[in-house]
Formats: sequence, structure tokens, C-alpha cells
Amino acid sequence: MIGVLPVDKPEGPTSHDVVALARRGVGVRRIGHTGTLDPFASGLLLLCIGRATRLAEYLNRLPKTYLAVAKLGQATTTDDPTGEVVSSSDAWRELDDDAVAAAFETQRGTRMQVPPAYSAKKVDGERLYRRAREGRVVDVAPSPVDILRLDVRRVTRPQVEFEVECSAGTYVRAIARDAGAELGVGGHLVHLRRTRIGPFHVDDALDLDHLDRANAARALVSPLDALAHLARVDVDDTMAQRICHGSMVSVPGAPAGPLAVAHDGQLIAVAETDGDLVRPKKVFADA
Repeated sequence: MIGVLPVDKPEGPTSHDVVALARRGVGVRRIGHTGTLDPFASGLLLLCIGRATRLAEYLNRLPKTYLAVAKLGQATTTDDPTGEVVSSSDAWRELDDDAVAAAFETQRGTRMQVPPAYSAKKVDGERLYRRAREGRVVDVAPSPVDILRLDVRRVTRPQVEFEVECSAGTYVRAIARDAGAELGVGGHLVHLRRTRIGPFHVDDALDLDHLDRANAARALVSPLDALAHLARVDVDDTMAQRICHGSMVSVPGAPAGPLAVAHDGQLIAVAETDGDLVRPKKVFADA
């Protein structure tokens, strides 16, 4: 079994737990995922099965869409409901709903965002959450993120429901934290559901109660379809043989950047281009 399996993770289990369940249910040992969801979060998780684990780097970069709920008036150590409350304020009662919405929506665009102290981001090769759990303070440099779309759907103070589409590496927890700080009352995320990763939607995902081999086979997305966001070039038999042996081929007019190389409707490689030359980077078919 080779391909990408969209799964709907419920609240509670870790992403690693879901991978372990999939290994048992599907009967395949080689399974990985393309982007962690925190235990308190739910929604779309893409599992790469078999040789498709090598596709993960091309799926990690896809933009992600979330439905989220922030709570104003409390800041926590983790910027989510699993942490300890570090400050509280009732001043949210006096806020104007338009001002609340603006504190979220003005975060649209490319911006520098400080990752949460309790996050998997690495500093000097060490996960931030390990340092935080040990009580070690570390100055975290902000990272550039792209918040492509952010719409406040409803304000029912102290809660704010919003939808966000953002680049990989964006922390939705930090959006809630920063909005609360901007408003002067503090804030943290209380609900998070990932609904989309690039072209993949949670409505097409398999829930954990049906995570067995038969259902997985029906929901599995082929490697070629999983890379539909990449440029594609189709090659003939002779070129396919050369690519499967790791050799470059000439494809006049080949699009720039990473591209999916297909033969007979199957992905045989992901390649890079150098002018008209197509150089295989990862080969997925046997020579």
C-alpha cells in the first residue's frame, strides 16, 4: 500500500498516536505524517504510507486552514487550554466587538511571529517545550509567517471564533496570544480544528473508527494525485527508464522548480530542472 491517507484526528490523541493506530489498522509499518496536530486539536492529518513517506517534504509546505476559538482575559503558559493561567483580566467586558475583530484580522499578511514557549520548534537542536518543561528560559527569535486569510466569524466575548489560512510554521495559538496582548487583556486558544491542507479537505478524511486496511485503500490518494500542486511532466518509456536509473533527461520547455514526473499515469520521480534538463531527486519507481 503506497499513497497519502487523509485522517480526521479527534481531540485527545497525539499525532504519533494516530500513526501508531494506522500502523496496526492498515498493517503497514512505514507510515509518517506531514504536520503535527496538538493533542487538544482535531482535524485533518495526512499520513504518508509506504514509499510515499518520501513525499512528506512536498506536502509539509502546503498552506493550512483552521477553525479556531480564542478566549480573551486569560494568558496561559502554553497559549492553549493545557497550560497554567499566568494572568487574568476582566477588561474584555469593556471591549468593543469591532476592536476585538481588528486585533485578529490585522495579523493578516507576512509578519514576524514568536513561537510559543511550549512548541516543537528547535533552538540549537533542542525542542522548545523541553526547555520550558525544565523551567529554562530561552529568548526565541520571531520567524516570518504568512497569514494568507484571517476572518473573524463571531465575537461572543470573551470568546472569538475565527478562520485562518496560513503558511506552514504558523502557530494559531500565537495568533490568539498576540490578539489578547494587543487588546491588553491576554488571550489563549481554546479550540482548534484543521479543515484543509492545500487541496486536501477534512470532509474527505477517514475517522479513526474506520481506520482499517479496506477503508484505507478506498480513501488512499495516489502519490501522483497527492502532488497535484506541483508542475507535472509526462515522459515516454525510454525517458522513464533513464529517470528510474537516476539519469537526467532533456525535456524542452520543462517548468521550473520541483515537478512530478509521470509515466503511464503513475508517479515515477520528483525532479528538479536545470533549463531543459530534468534531474530526478527522488525516484519512486523501480528501474
